[in-house]
Amino acid sequence: MGLTSKTVLLLAVLSAVLLFVGTVWQWPRLAGRGWRTVSARVALLLATQLALFASVGLAANQAFGFYASWADLFGQETEQGVVVDHAGEGPLKVLDTRRVEGGGGRPEFGGQIQKVAVNGRTTRIASPAFVYLPPEYFDPRDRARTFPAAVVLTGYPGTAEALVDKLDYPRTARGLAEDGRMQPMILVMMRPTVAPPRDTECVDIPGGPQTESFFAKDLPAAVTAHYRVNRAPGSWGVIGDSTGGYCALKLAMHHPKVFGAGAGLSAYYKAPTDPTTGDLFHGDETLRNEADLRWFLKHRPAPDTSLLVTSSKVGESNYKATLKFIELAKATDRTRISSIVLESGGHNFNTWRREIPPTLEWISERLSGRSSGG
Repeated sequence: MGLTSKTVLLLAVLSAVLLFVGTVWQWPRLAGRGWRTVSARVALLLATQLALFASVGLAANQAFGFYASWADLFGQETEQGVVVDHAGEGPLKVLDTRRVEGGGGRPEFGGQIQKVAVNGRTTRIASPAFVYLPPEYFDPRDRARTFPAAVVLTGYPGTAEALVDKLDYPRTARGLAEDGRMQPMILVMMRPTVAPPRDTECVDIPGGPQTESFFAKDLPAAVTAHYRVNRAPGSWGVIGDSTGGYCALKLAMHHPKVFGAGAGLSAYYKAPTDPTTGDLFHGDETLRNEADLRWFLKHRPAPDTSLLVTSSKVGESNYKATLKFIELAKATDRTRISSIVLESGGHNFNTWRREIPPTLEWISERLSGRSSGG
């Protein structure tokens, strides 16, 4: 559970309350002068104080956004910032390369992961990303081959590294392609937080970061200019979990000519407003309504795209909302809806690892395939 999770805060508050009640209840029994009773009183008081301190600290952090994650809190975020010179630089710059785990040292056998800096030409948003290139990308016999691409987004605050190291997107995609269960694809892995620590919810904020435009326009343009991405309609997809899942669905629905498919793992369907987001809409009711995906399906022309939503009957808070969203999408004449519903599974990496392989297969089937043209 993340540092900014409401569940963590509720658990801390509950612990503080229970410890306080327990201290009051047990105090008469611990009134002796022996070292054991004194030690017990000290331990209860110390535990209660720590729980209270944690509750206040977590609440303050949620209100003011001091730290975005546990790693940030404990000083484990050591990655240095990337200076982007906006005077005449290209839209994408490769900063580093690494092999795919278990794929051997040569990219033509195991593929390659490139760490890149993306600079949005129109939005002026700069963000790091990891790009997975499949082994086929490096095959000398396929120099002119182009590939479909999918943007893969984390939750908030999230790190792009987690998509590589924890959720294993590159290794999973390579294995599925080797087994013939999906076509080779380029994956562009990043977090939706392009203006940290603010959670912009992939919204074009009036007078603020134009996050939706960055993902829908600048990012595909930068990647296509640098890599051999298929330029045919329906060659791009988008996948995300939690906040990234909401973003994935919204991007596919708002920009069906760009994204032929969008998959939201454990997604929600309406942009929240809280201390991490700030004022996203600045009184613009149209913008607020269109950020509500259920409202969008009811009041806007049905987008010509394919959507996948996931949930669990036990463990996910979005289960009922997901069923409602599926019914709304089924009632349209152009939006194609699919779902993965687990019997049980929480809002966590373990659940998403169970959903990622079928999600990659699903999105592969819905994107334009290989092209031999340049």
